[in-house]
Amino acid sequence: MTHPGEEAHHGGESADAGWALETSEAARSYPVRTEADLLTVRHAVRDATEELGFSLVDQTRVVTAASELVRNAYVHGGGGTLFIDPLRQARGVGIRLVVTDEGPGIEDARQAIVDGFTTGSGLGHGLGGARRLMHTFEVHSVPGKGTMVTAVRWTDR
Repeated sequence: MTHPGEEAHHGGESADAGWALETSEAARSYPVRTEADLLTVRHAVRDATEELGFSLVDQTRVVTAASELVRNAYVHGGGGTLFIDPLRQARGVGIRLVVTDEGPGIEDARQAIVDGFTTGSGLGHGLGGARRLMHTFEVHSVPGKGTMVTAVRWTDR
């Protein structure tokens, strides 16, 4: 489902330079450049989780995690791209979110996912909270070049 102003792309590599990212043909990418884009991606993630059969509680978990990740890319990375990749595998159905940006990067990615850690004016709960809402969570960052966060959640089996 598309929403007004939505600019979705299918499959391929990151729109942000420097990140080698392979996604499935079913993946869609969404630019995160404006406040309006933050709302657009929330709707897109909600639609994707609903289509994949996530429970309402798990839909909310994934949407909340995505919201935290894209807001970080927007605020701290100057914008970025969200990739929504539906997963259909022998182990079950899930969703992979990948958020990339070309911002200043994170000096200590391990420290950044600890609650209370912040380099800005926030409370420092965004990355740690998003991590707890997903089954797998990885942060790759290169200071001066940007950050890529990958998070996966599976439906209840």
